[in-house]
Amino acid sequence: MSKNTFKVGEQNSENGSLFSRLDRAIRTDRIFENGFPLKYLPQLLFTMGLCIFYIGNSHYAEKTIRRIDKTKKEVSDLRADYTTLKADYMFASKQSEVAKRVKGQELFESMQPPSKIEIIKGEY
Repeated sequence: MSKNTFKVGEQNSENGSLFSRLDRAIRTDRIFENGFPLKYLPQLLFTMGLCIFYIGNSHYAEKTIRRIDKTKKEVSDLRADYTTLKADYMFASKQSEVAKRVKGQELFESMQPPSKIEIIKGEY
């Protein structure tokens, strides 16, 4: 049986990792040669603060949009329920439907139209 062996190949310096290529391009060693440049710190902190505010504002706007969409859907469902219940109520309050419901209680609808009672002014 043969043994597994591992060949150590030479790495090509031109095809290094992304970070090594980035380090060669930016030359960060020259920037921090004398320490961290504090004169750029206020601008850097301000820019970072603006970025954090922008991200937070975007999240808040998305959350508000989702809440508005949810509320619109609820309103649409409630409007459909209202329309259905209103139609059922209007159907149940018709004279013929009321007459059907009260027939079992020995109540019957009047066949005579209602009469108007007139009171002469000053009689009572």
